[in-house]
Amino acid sequence: MTSPRDPLSFVLTEFEPAYRDLLRKGGIDERVESALAELAECRACPRDCGVNRLEDRARACKTGRHALVTSAFPHFGEEDCLRGWRGSGTIFFGMCNLRCVFCQNADISQQRSGRECTGREIAKLMLDLQRTGCHNINFVTPEHVVPQVIEAIAEAVRRGLRVPIVYNTSAYDSLRSLRLLDGLVDIYMPDFKFWKSETAHRLALARDYPERAQEAIREMHRQVEDLKFGPDGVAKRGLLVRHLVMPGQGAESAAILEWLAREISPDTFVNIMDQYRPANAVGRPARDGVVRYAEIDRPVRSDELENAYRAARRAGLWRFDGLDAA
Repeated sequence: MTSPRDPLSFVLTEFEPAYRDLLRKGGIDERVESALAELAECRACPRDCGVNRLEDRARACKTGRHALVTSAFPHFGEEDCLRGWRGSGTIFFGMCNLRCVFCQNADISQQRSGRECTGREIAKLMLDLQRTGCHNINFVTPEHVVPQVIEAIAEAVRRGLRVPIVYNTSAYDSLRSLRLLDGLVDIYMPDFKFWKSETAHRLALARDYPERAQEAIREMHRQVEDLKFGPDGVAKRGLLVRHLVMPGQGAESAAILEWLAREISPDTFVNIMDQYRPANAVGRPARDGVVRYAEIDRPVRSDELENAYRAARRAGLWRFDGLDAA
């Protein structure tokens, strides 16, 4: 096992959001232009629909030219290092490019809700959250609206945005979109959900999820490296990986955690989550009376969570959020 490093080596004495440098260099307008061009034959996410969203057409994500925003508020339920004492400024986007049968937010991720917002309107939400004192702007489920996110960041930066940007994602992301975000996002927070393609297909209708997630997390780490904090203990820049422990999937959890230590970094900051509960389609009887997805129709047991932590430590990972919970 890799010996833990001095935690102080992950503290930044000086910090400026990455987008400030891009603004000084004059590259933001070009980035917006390139991002919006992606909507003309949409390749914003791995679904590769090819539909012209500039003409307000939609396919897999049911989102056209403008992003759907379902809520925006200071969130005190995120990781300690993101929420701090003033909250993480979350902006929740409607719809999603996955179809997780267990999604606890299916009312907004799989049903059209919220209101369409222009880039300028999203920028106003960002600036309002900054004014309330939020430590960061946290885009939740942005995979299918990356061009719109870039458009909003550019507008907000010109109007005085100065807090870090958090990209809070399922990891079912397009490399093209992530490369457009390079220099705009400070903290990437993907949730690496499934290791096996069969599991990803059955539970999220995305057989290629494991491959896409690995590509995406590699690119995220290339851009921002390991998670670093300010002297106040609030995260400023880097990669924070979530992993939701699910019933009966201990081997997949172990494989994901081992991959993170081996292929990304043993210093990867990880949140091993125990929030899984049966929801959405899980447990509902089908027409023949058989309960669907019976294998995950229960909460996670304490021993399953403990086994995930053991697997992480065995792999060499040592930086955890909420370590005292396991």
